[in-house]
Amino acid sequence: MASAEIIIQTDNMAKYALNINGNKVQLEAEPDTPMLWVIRDMVGLKGTKYGCGMALCGACTIHVNGQPVRSCSTTIDSIKKNDQITTIEGISENLDHIVQQAWIEEQVPQCGYCQSGQIMSAVALLKAIPNPTDDDIDTYMTGNICRCGTYNRIRKAIHRAAAMQKGK
Repeated sequence: MASAEIIIQTDNMAKYALNINGNKVQLEAEPDTPMLWVIRDMVGLKGTKYGCGMALCGACTIHVNGQPVRSCSTTIDSIKKNDQITTIEGISENLDHIVQQAWIEEQVPQCGYCQSGQIMSAVALLKAIPNPTDDDIDTYMTGNICRCGTYNRIRKAIHRAAAMQKGK
């Protein structure tokens, strides 16, 4: 099977070995369990948020091998054996990632609920396009919804993070 390393499978449950934020995690789950619930309920990392449950809002964004994916619609069985899963907790230990620093400096969040997904998408954007234009940002971030409407601050923070990245 091409999924995360399955150790034992019985009935509807299987044991998986995953790499989450650089840590090896072994757990038992049904193959169709969304990674959102694996991360939040089984692993105990609460930064990834449940938003819509249909991969439309982006609150649940994580990285799999550096690419942003919606964890609410990505099942544990779709994760391959050597995939590297990164959650918001895994991008830095002390809020010292340039995107997190820019978010703080631009005072992006209002309610903050969508911010972990926004940040995860912004990190992937800056990896793909180190110096994005407003159009690049709008296009790339369009799948992340902010009910508070902080899009202008999000855009400013991404530009700030790009400048910080260039200065390193």
